[in-house]
Amino acid sequence: MKDELSDKKRTVIGVFLLTVLGAFIGWVYEMIFYRIDLGYFIKRGHGFGPWLPIYAFGALGLTLIVIRKKIRPAILFIISVIGSGIIEYVTGWVLYNLMGGVRLWDYNTEIWNWGNIDGFVCARSVLIFGVFGSIYGALVIPKFMEFIRKANARVLVIFSSVLAVIVGADVIYGYIIKTIINGGL
Repeated sequence: MKDELSDKKRTVIGVFLLTVLGAFIGWVYEMIFYRIDLGYFIKRGHGFGPWLPIYAFGALGLTLIVIRKKIRPAILFIISVIGSGIIEYVTGWVLYNLMGGVRLWDYNTEIWNWGNIDGFVCARSVLIFGVFGSIYGALVIPKFMEFIRKANARVLVIFSSVLAVIVGADVIYGYIIKTIINGGL
């Protein structure tokens, strides 16, 4: 393999890695939040890995919005608040109303749940995601993509390929096969 990757391939790898990073950061956030809320740690998510798909979608959306342009932090905050609110509400509503009452989170039962809408979204969550999104979009994405542009091509391809297989297998098992075996989420 040549030690060079096209800019387009590096961008695709960077977007994938940023998506997984967002899913990991979301998992860490939830582990910390629920430790504070409940007083003990609970495993978040259905897979084995330290990532949550809803955060992956949020990170992917934000990455695609800001990857090629600089956006002011205030605008990033607004985009992150609105985007996360839409993702949370739509995902929560679909799971609950179209998948037999499944709730992967319920703001009705959590601390600091002001601005709660049907237990699917609350002001506390979208404001926190707005702050995280602003930091992620203004600092993490540009610095990470700068790193990706300079990284060794062989190492980048191997690392991202192995990670893709691990995440893919985890999603297939944790969210699809376990769902079929257990008859639901």
